[in-house]
This record gives sequence, structure tokens and C-alpha cells, in this order.
Amino acid sequence: MNHKVYNNRAWWLILPMLLLVAFSAIIPLMTVVNYSVQDVFDTHTRFFTGVEWFEATLNDPALQMALLRQFAFSFTVLAIEVPLGIGIALLMPKRGWQASAVLILVTMPLLIPWNVVGSIWQIFTRGDIGLMGWGLRELGYGYNITRSATDAWGTIILMDVWHWTPLIALLCYSGLRSIPDAYYQAARIDRASQWAVFRYIQLPKLTNVLVIGVLLRFMHSFMIYAEPFVLTGGGPGSSTTFLSQSLTTMAIGQQDLGPSAAFSIIYFLIILLVCWVFYTAIMNLQKDKQQKGT
Repeated sequence: MNHKVYNNRAWWLILPMLLLVAFSAIIPLMTVVNYSVQDVFDTHTRFFTGVEWFEATLNDPALQMALLRQFAFSFTVLAIEVPLGIGIALLMPKRGWQASAVLILVTMPLLIPWNVVGSIWQIFTRGDIGLMGWGLRELGYGYNITRSATDAWGTIILMDVWHWTPLIALLCYSGLRSIPDAYYQAARIDRASQWAVFRYIQLPKLTNVLVIGVLLRFMHSFMIYAEPFVLTGGGPGSSTTFLSQSLTTMAIGQQDLGPSAAFSIIYFLIILLVCWVFYTAIMNLQKDKQQKGT
């Protein structure tokens, strides 16, 4: 019997990366876990509290409202960006200089830093010098993101859609370009409509990239901080105060290390749970379709 010999020396090549991940992720995580079960007064005085901070966080009405706002924001932008990104990808040129030019134009919003995006839209929405704010006021609409929660919410959603829809579009475009021409040739022979081509050829082939895109966008939208903080500062009132801003205020502004550590762990677990549920549901649905197809 021939036994295949494996060379495991290649694992040494990833050892530096494992050490880097341990230093930058695992150690800070364990520090947060340590703080979450203690009441910290100073560097030398602390008391064990168990799950007290977790209970206080879960029962805090302000954090509950911030969580609802966070879910509402994430699901709203996903409901807009995913169909819009697919539509843009379908309209983008497939080859030639036009494809290169459109790719550059579509990618440009993704290259702008998050805090700069907030500053751009803050200027854009001003009634005196901003094109959007001035235009809406000239049309007779009393647009003001510092006084109207509806205006603030609509502007933040529009800003996020402008900034991150290109990511979905680029992922879908790459998925569409990977579909073999044989599928389209068969569809032309069968005289399939454009809708039939999209439903039975393009959309199934986009499932994997859409899963990646939705997971990436959900994680980022659920952790969004810089853009709304620069644009509205969480106002008017607390109408646009999301979980990340609440956590930052608690940890840095109030120096509540124990509650903020418990809050951050709950924050992380919510993101992990939602992503796991979504990924599992999509994969099970895909397996069911494959089984029915066979």
C-alpha cells in the first residue's frame, strides 16, 4: 500500500499572519471579555460583577431604540442597494473602452474615505451653498436635516446608497461576466425573453456573489459610524444615533468600561448571529433547488 507523504512545512508561511491576527484580534477580544464582567474604578480597583452589565445593556431603553434604528437602517439600505446594484450591473457595457470608463466611474465613490463622505454630504445638503439643500428649498420644500428626523434619515440612506451601491454593482458585474456564452446561446435558440434569461440564467449564477455582497453590506451598515456622525451627529435629538455611536459615547465619552465592553460583545454577537442565519438560509435554499433540479 502506497502512503502519500504530505509536506507540512508550508504552514510555517502562515505563522506570521496567525500571530498578527492573535495580536490584533484575539487579545483585544479577551480584554473586552475581561472588562465585561468587572466593575472598573481605576487600574488597581475592580470588582467582579458577572452578567450584571449584560442585563443592564439589554434592558436599557435607549440602546433598545438604537438597536431598532440600526436594524431599520441596515434592512432599508439592503432593500435598495441590492436590486439597484443588480440593475446597474445589467446595464453596464460588457466590453470595449466604454466598459473600462463605466467601471472607473462606478468605482469612484468607493475610493472616498468614510469621514470625507459625511463631509461631502454635509456641504451638499446645506441650504446656502449645497446644491441639494438649495435646490429642495427653491422647490418649496423646507429641507433641514438638523430639525427634521425624516430629512436626516432620508439623507443618510441616500448617502449610503450612493456610497455603497457600486460595491454590489461591481460584484454582480463580475458574476455576470463569468457566465459562459453557451447559456446565452441556448437561450437565444429557445427564444427566451430577457426576463427569462435573467430569472433562470443570470440570477442563479449571481447567488454566490450576492451572498458575499449582502453579508459585507450588512456587516458594514450595522457598524456604520463615521458618515452619520459627521453628517448629523446623531441628531436631531437621537433620531439617527446608531449602535456604534452609542457604544463610542459610552466607552470614550462616559468612560464606562464594563457596560461598554458588555455592549460591544452583544453588538458582535448580533452581527454574527444575523450573518449566520442569512448564510444558512441561503445555502439551504440553494441545496433544495439543486435537489429539486436533479
